[in-house]
Amino acid sequence: MARSPSPPLPTEPAAAPARPGRVQMVDIARLAGVSVSTVSRAMAGSTLINPETRQRITELARSHNYSVNAGAQNLRLKQNRTVSVVVPYDPQTRQHLSDPFFLSLIGGIADALTEQGHEMLLSRVDANQLDQAASAYHTGRAMGVVLIGQWHQHDQLNAMASQGVPFVVWGAQLPDQLYASVGSDNVEGGRLATEHLLQQGARRIAFLGDPDLPEFGQRHQGYLQAHEAAGLMADPSLTLPVPMLPDAPARAMEDLHRHGPPIDAMFAASDLMAMTAVGALRRLGRHVPEDLLVVSYDDIALAAHAHPPLTTVPQPVEAAGQMLVASLKALLAGEPPVRRTLPTELIVRDSSRR
Repeated sequence: MARSPSPPLPTEPAAAPARPGRVQMVDIARLAGVSVSTVSRAMAGSTLINPETRQRITELARSHNYSVNAGAQNLRLKQNRTVSVVVPYDPQTRQHLSDPFFLSLIGGIADALTEQGHEMLLSRVDANQLDQAASAYHTGRAMGVVLIGQWHQHDQLNAMASQGVPFVVWGAQLPDQLYASVGSDNVEGGRLATEHLLQQGARRIAFLGDPDLPEFGQRHQGYLQAHEAAGLMADPSLTLPVPMLPDAPARAMEDLHRHGPPIDAMFAASDLMAMTAVGALRRLGRHVPEDLLVVSYDDIALAAHAHPPLTTVPQPVEAAGQMLVASLKALLAGEPPVRRTLPTELIVRDSSRR
């Protein structure tokens, strides 16, 4: 078969692509003065492309750090059915993958993927470098990414979205967000929890959790809103910015008991925090609910079996798994990223009953 004549090669040095972000095949085609299909064949080593043209394209690709996006290629060929599920790892808190909430949400995602014939690739990345979550997509191991949590890296996630990485985040809705997300209504959950404690007669309610984390910050916002709606001012000294460390809630309760004002209730931003804090309070001679009321968040399986059983705001992990997978598939079908919020409620148990 005769080779098709190759287009003339440009004689001027190639300039960098005009578009920001990751270099695409269309950029290499423009720089080489050829079609995208010619670049595709050249990168695949096709002998139908003139050797001189093939070498020119390969050198341009190398000089601009371009490599074939195997993930996109697999998608075009309908060969990839794997979704990368990424749980960030914070080197400071070292929150384990065995955290009950992580396990519950991962289970919900796995069930949703299995029902639709997909496989799951589970991995972790440094919470300070969330953009590494795109690696499985760029290398072709996964068709897209589900990321659990934003941590403090909202800007990195926006940059990933700008580069065209198909991913969806379990987390809070944030200002100027460019990426798809699914999350519970944390502000409403925080409001419901605090409103319930106020209705039970509590007036000095401690908030346990780091408001700088997006989801915890929104729960704290609901805590403040409930006070304001009741005509009360929340005491700033009762907001305890406790990190996600195993013994941090206990230390916070001990410090508050020794040096802080007295409290008659506590809203913990997670069930695990609440359980640890309740254990510390018991050692300090204070009992729940006799001496103070407790409400928490997540409704992990252990919450109903704690001593006493915890009043809590449940995270709808089954619905979350279904919606995260549906949101990712919508992105892969070419739809724009959407931010979805799941409704929330309060489950009342013994920890907040007099």
